[in-house]
Amino acid sequence: MNLSRILTSLMLAVLLSGCGALHTTPEPPPPPSAKAQEITRAQAGSLQKMGTISVQERGSPMDAARALQQKADASGARYYVVLMNDETVVPGMWYSQAILYR
Repeated sequence: MNLSRILTSLMLAVLLSGCGALHTTPEPPPPPSAKAQEITRAQAGSLQKMGTISVQERGSPMDAARALQQKADASGARYYVVLMNDETVVPGMWYSQAILYR
């Protein structure tokens, strides 16, 4: 019975601490540059959304991130927010998605 109370309390604490991750304090984005820049969700609040992009890249997570940045550049975006960068069921194949902003 005591173990059950401890586990319940621990589970409640973990769930409540996770709620804080969803609230972000707005921040200004960095000044625009020649290449698209990765920004955080908190920095995207005042920007105009252009759309989304995705890439599938063999190699490492950094290869997929580089391919996202190149695709964002090619689309004319100034900023992008990475939604996911995850390995597929095929080892060494990475899938990434991002939201593009002006």
